[in-house]
Amino acid sequence: MSGRPWVDRLSEEGARIAAAMSQQFGISEIVTRVLAARGVALEETEDFLNPTIRHLMPDPATLTAMDALTERLADAIARGERIALFGDYDVDGAASCALMTRFLRAFGIEPDVHIPDRIYEGYGPNVGAMDKLIDGGASLIITLDCGTTSEEPIAHAKSRGVDVLVIDHHLTDADLPVADAIVNPNRPDDISGLGHLCAAGVTFMVLVSVNRALRGKGLAANAPNLMNLVDLVALATVCDVVPLTGLNRAFVVRGIEIMRKGANRGIAALALAARLSGPVEPYHLGYLIGPRINAGGRIGDAALGARLLSSDDEHECLHIAGQLNELNVERQRIEKQAVDEAAATADAEIGEGKGPPLIVVASPEWHQGVVGLVAARLKERFGRPAFAIAQGANGGGTGSGRSVPGVDLGRAVLAAVEAGIIAKGGGHAMAAGITLSPGQLGEFRSFMTEALAEDIAEARRADKVKIDAALTARGATTDFIHEVDRAGPFGSGNPSPVFALPHHRITFADIVGEGGHVRVTLAAGDGARLNAIAFRAAGTPLGDALMEGRDAGPIHLCGGLSINHWQGQASAQLRIIDAAHPG
Repeated sequence: MSGRPWVDRLSEEGARIAAAMSQQFGISEIVTRVLAARGVALEETEDFLNPTIRHLMPDPATLTAMDALTERLADAIARGERIALFGDYDVDGAASCALMTRFLRAFGIEPDVHIPDRIYEGYGPNVGAMDKLIDGGASLIITLDCGTTSEEPIAHAKSRGVDVLVIDHHLTDADLPVADAIVNPNRPDDISGLGHLCAAGVTFMVLVSVNRALRGKGLAANAPNLMNLVDLVALATVCDVVPLTGLNRAFVVRGIEIMRKGANRGIAALALAARLSGPVEPYHLGYLIGPRINAGGRIGDAALGARLLSSDDEHECLHIAGQLNELNVERQRIEKQAVDEAAATADAEIGEGKGPPLIVVASPEWHQGVVGLVAARLKERFGRPAFAIAQGANGGGTGSGRSVPGVDLGRAVLAAVEAGIIAKGGGHAMAAGITLSPGQLGEFRSFMTEALAEDIAEARRADKVKIDAALTARGATTDFIHEVDRAGPFGSGNPSPVFALPHHRITFADIVGEGGHVRVTLAAGDGARLNAIAFRAAGTPLGDALMEGRDAGPIHLCGGLSINHWQGQASAQLRIIDAAHPG
């Protein structure tokens, strides 16, 4: 119902590679089709199916300034210095802080941790927070998932005689601050090729390097087994939506194995609070566990996530997980109200025509903590980049943007900052944050439209539903899904396989959940049935078509397959992404 054409993801050349893979390695053709369609070469097959951190991680020293950062941190640990951590308020920041906290704790150092309040402090280090950490006795401050653009706060800390180390991954075109060392694979002078790592991935590489240095100082006996902490890296990697390629895939594969053992009590407590059934999957991290951690930073206590992931106290973990779960329910309520208002504004602006190439909406009624989620929902609904901005009483505002493949939002926002169009901003290709001064909204909208119109037009021309294979309800079994999952984990950079189910009938349809999901039962021509769901589809053309299709004629559907665990039973389920009437 989206009107997008459905095309075979696999080219003719890819089909030949898939056939060769199947013959050479004895792998089912469905798996090799998925691999070949994602650019996996014949000689890469075994490594792709069995990724290992040891094989895929380069020497940490390839990152610019790694040696300087390692030396300073290793010396601080050896001397037992008072160390403070300054993290971001999202999952990546919380996981990075937990990684560093658990590492330092093994050497008898309990760091002071500061996570800024999103509303009152905003993103990244600030002078007041730096003073608080220094007044508390810190002689070394480490910023995690932030700091690359924090010139003034870092210069202030240095002026007070404290050393500052930055571990980050955010893009920047600006001059770097005067920190003692900045390890960021996306700094302009870094040629490591590791810009796809999230901050927790960079932090893990830092800890590998520091571990090595501490062995040289005779402190190896206290060193923790870093491989047991990869669950934190996996959580951040999935939730920060970085590409699941190369080293990131290995992090997630290994991390999921550790999570399934319940090693991190905080993650286990959140899984319990989220009523997660069945073994942990990457999907659960992005849609059940991650949002609950983020809820603290969005509308509650921003430090809850880092505390939870750092704790080994089962009672404390269950208590914090319960708090985050309650905050997530409140976040969902606030988000839904804002999304409904934003979608109505965008609908009115687009009307019956094509509308603007990107959506920029603002309101003084929206909570600053949910504007990123609002932007994401607008992007999904209207198929174009979107910004949602929470306006202040003075007409300025704080907002977030979400992009579509092929449109680099972060670069455009940095260009807007350089041109003086907005006060602050930065981010990645797919997501960005902005701060507007009074009167800047209109000029920002015009600048972004002009800067991105051509890229957006090209992205929309290339926007097709890419199908990996066709099958029927009879073939959509749990065994089939387990076979396909050999090519996972799936996510950004390694998209989930999409299957077409032609000529199926809808025998049941209903709207479920507060999010307006449409649940249906599909029947194939041979009578086989399959449960399916279209998330947040109620009131959309797709949702309307599904609801109207009950006991009507056949319909073509496509989507991803997953295993639904309910009351001890496992069954296949289709997550519908599009539908079309035959002919």
